[in-house]
Amino acid sequence: MFIDIDVAQEKKYNQNTFGDYFTSKRFTDSGRLLAVLSDGLGSGIKANILACMTSTMLLKFMEEGTSIKKACETVMNSLPVCQVRKISYSTFSALDCNEDGNAKIVEEGNPQFLWIRNGEVLEPEFEVLTSKEFPNRHMHIYHLKMQTNDRLVFCSDGVTQAALGTKDLRLGLRREGLIEIVKKELEKEPNISSSNLAKRIVKQAILKEPDRKAKDDISAVCVYYREPRNAVVFTGPPYHQAKDKFYAQALMDFNGKKAISGGTTANLVSRELNIPIKTNINLSVGKLPAISYMEGIDLVTEGILTLTKACEYLDTGEFQDDAAGALVKFMLDTDCITFMVGAKLNQAHYDPNLPIEIEIRKNVIKKISDILENKYFKKVIIQYM
Repeated sequence: MFIDIDVAQEKKYNQNTFGDYFTSKRFTDSGRLLAVLSDGLGSGIKANILACMTSTMLLKFMEEGTSIKKACETVMNSLPVCQVRKISYSTFSALDCNEDGNAKIVEEGNPQFLWIRNGEVLEPEFEVLTSKEFPNRHMHIYHLKMQTNDRLVFCSDGVTQAALGTKDLRLGLRREGLIEIVKKELEKEPNISSSNLAKRIVKQAILKEPDRKAKDDISAVCVYYREPRNAVVFTGPPYHQAKDKFYAQALMDFNGKKAISGGTTANLVSRELNIPIKTNINLSVGKLPAISYMEGIDLVTEGILTLTKACEYLDTGEFQDDAAGALVKFMLDTDCITFMVGAKLNQAHYDPNLPIEIEIRKNVIKKISDILENKYFKKVIIQYM
């Protein structure tokens, strides 16, 4: 199974930064995924620092081999108390899971997560651990066995307390309201991605407010266990020309969506497999060359210019309706992306007429890979040829 995870957030309407903080790390080789959502006391910079400190410490402890229970207990006993409100400076939800379905969850102070299977919310058993230092702090510890199509939903109290004190929701949206939102979204779109589900939860929480303004920091983290969506991007000719046909055939035999980035690479596949290339120059958008078409290939673009622009789009989170935008959509619509990167140098990359910021192919692919893994939580494999 693949673990699809993503977060959506909205900061309090009069603040410049988020008071909630989310961090995660995926270990491609072992299939392990660590994630932490922390809610700092109050809002703004102070809350952000507290939440960031809590999430970062927890993730670091778990990453270095400390069990999730011990890591969370250490953090719970270490967090200072607000002298005014007499409560902890931050709360958290921590997840340690892997692709075989084993999931460990620890929560302290955050709203209880949702575990959804076949459209219904499951109520798992849990262990309660009370802090020896602060008797009013309690950790809830869960051990779950996830199945294909199971989902988890975590949130900060900005979701469950949305519209608090209003005529229709005097006690806020609460857990029951969150369950209703999630069930409706899953009924409308059973295969909805974690990214889109998280965004819709945050949007619905804001819409509950009479003035449509977030009265608190709002965060929703969604996890979706499902069969992986695989894709491959073939860019650059192989170092040894004798291997051209081998890699061209490997591309066509790949079980998933296929893209080619590079005119030389497209010509290579066309030549070796006798597949014609069709290009409509009238569809060129902006400064990037137009998209081409080949039977059996989902997307064909120019190479280094398009890859460099796609990297920029991924980094900023904003993209246009051009060839690089199409490549970004192609990558974001998958879970596991394999880059087949040719090691043969292309002299065009050193053309002095090209923009100075353009890097050679390997560096661009490495940068794209890092962004996909760290910002979009994708599983990435780079295969040099």
